Amino acid sequence: MPAFLTDDWFVTVEKLTAEAGELNLPPALANLAINLVVSGADGNTELSLDGGKIVKGLSPNAKTTLNMDADTLRKVFLEFDMAAAMQAFMTGKIKVQGDMSQLMALQTAKPSQEQKDLFKKVLEQTA
Repeated sequence: MPAFLTDDWFVTVEKLTAEAGELNLPPALANLAINLVVSGADGNTELSLDGGKIVKGLSPNAKTTLNMDADTLRKVFLEFDMAAAMQAFMTGKIKVQGDMSQLMALQTAKPSQEQKDLFKKVLEQTA
């Protein structure tokens, strides 16, 4: 089981995403791209949530960048813990650069069952 945010983890995520097929996302999520810069002991890791998928590297389509630590990323994006997201935002653990309206779309749009299943598998394969 690869460690969270390592190159091996991204390879696993890519494989699971390919196996998942169509995610049947609502338009608000399907058309959304957000860059994520995650701070850690080894420096920053750059990834994006693009079209409902976790992708290594920054998306050229993103109008918003979120900066946070790995624990917050895991709770918010893999576990869909919106209470943790709100708390992290209010306490400054999530810093936003760019278009805030993108966050509103992320907050109000409901992930499809296919996306939830994919992220659950990713979480299960994350050390």
